[in-house]
Amino acid sequence: MAVPDPMAPPPLDPMAPPPLDPMAPPPLDVDVLVVGAGLSGVDVACRLSMRCPGTAWAVLEARDAVGGTWDLFRYPGIRSDSDMYTLGFPFRPWRGPTSIASGEQIRQYVDETAHAYGVTARIHHGHRVERLEWSSDDARWTVTARTSEGLVRHRARLVYLATGYFAYDRGHVVDFPGREDFAGVVVHPQHWPQGMPVAGRRVVVIGSGATAVTLLPALVDAGAAHVTMLQRSPGYVTAVPSRDVVADGLRRMLPDAVAHRVVRGKNVVLSTAGYQFLRRYPLAGRRLLRRRALRSLPEGYAVDTHFAPKYDPWDQRLCVAADGDLFDVLSDGRAEVLTDTVERFERDGIRLASGEHLPADVVVTATGLRIEVAGGAEVVVDGELVDLSRRYVYKGVMVSGVPNLAMAVGYTNASWTLRADLSARWSCSLVRFMDRHGYTVATPRYDEADPGDRPVLDLTSGYVQRAAHLLPRQGRRRPWRVVQSYLYDLAVMRLGRIDDGRLELRRHA
Repeated sequence: MAVPDPMAPPPLDPMAPPPLDPMAPPPLDVDVLVVGAGLSGVDVACRLSMRCPGTAWAVLEARDAVGGTWDLFRYPGIRSDSDMYTLGFPFRPWRGPTSIASGEQIRQYVDETAHAYGVTARIHHGHRVERLEWSSDDARWTVTARTSEGLVRHRARLVYLATGYFAYDRGHVVDFPGREDFAGVVVHPQHWPQGMPVAGRRVVVIGSGATAVTLLPALVDAGAAHVTMLQRSPGYVTAVPSRDVVADGLRRMLPDAVAHRVVRGKNVVLSTAGYQFLRRYPLAGRRLLRRRALRSLPEGYAVDTHFAPKYDPWDQRLCVAADGDLFDVLSDGRAEVLTDTVERFERDGIRLASGEHLPADVVVTATGLRIEVAGGAEVVVDGELVDLSRRYVYKGVMVSGVPNLAMAVGYTNASWTLRADLSARWSCSLVRFMDRHGYTVATPRYDEADPGDRPVLDLTSGYVQRAAHLLPRQGRRRPWRVVQSYLYDLAVMRLGRIDDGRLELRRHA
């Protein structure tokens, strides 16, 4: 019996109504309008093509390419810190040679998936959404997008925001004193100049997060004379193999689709167990991560100075060093880590608070992201501007009091796609349920007697804390509580009812 190719586009239902003409010129008038063509946007678009064949849908993308984050970021060494069996789409097996993939490999995978599932033809590039306006009289959204030819107003029954959570136009930039005196080059990783030479130059990377941890060995490999990671405070770093030997073995014995499911399940269970252990036993977790760093670095290295944070594991995300590459370049002296603060920039480097002068030809300000909700678009319901920071998330997908608006929010402790795909599948189930029962409007109604005061992203990382006042809130009980557990969400979102009493469903007159 032939095994169906999971990469093949889904078969068309000959009895289904004709879908939206993907080449129809804007403005669009569709059932579902997806905003964003990154991992989340392509995911939900593929799910719509598979699960909602009679639904008219399209995708708006501000940029000129598919891939979102993985097309935007082009700094040396850009890669995922999540394995591709969980970061990849569950319906399209990852066939790459390594589990930890480069940014270009991920971008290509997303782009090929969009082509395979007929998504590419329905993407309208160059449409930056600035405003979403809901009209209860029409039971539709008006979506205003800025294009090279001016503003275009689309209409849709439901809008799905796959815009991620950070601003694409610029990252978080610290105004360091004396920056104008520096004679070298200052660059933010979010906007890395193509072809920027680093060979033979002294590079200082300011930051301690995943970007800095990735950049350090990549800049060494690019021929930099010396690379320094300058961190204000240390973070947790753990070495992870770039190849999954279990996956390699299973792929030799099983069909791709079956092997992908097994490895994906294995990785979900292991990562969940690891996270739970570190959160429940933080002191043991600290000791474990410290021992692993000690084993990876030369004897006598100041691990407690540079790799022993004051916070507990997973108060902020753990940084991943693929195959221990960061520890390798620190061990052989090609790079170093300094834990200090910037007093000021000088002509040929940086003066530290300790008084030390750090020579530099290039300074990389890996100082974090700037969080942006709804891609920076205004959300208006019946003429009233909605303050999303005062609303509550429903099942991590919708927002209280806002009709027919869904969004993709990933996990902070696991692959983004794990939760984004659950959100996409649940949203498709909502569309099907509404169509089947004749409903046109779905609005989550929050019980104000159960106040919550935590943001939807509950981390102590600087980029989250800076934007805590912008983020929607979460309640204390489900379906308003955001639980960082894929297994829990899988059960709740796949087995739970659409008409659960918290989601108001009605028919438009």
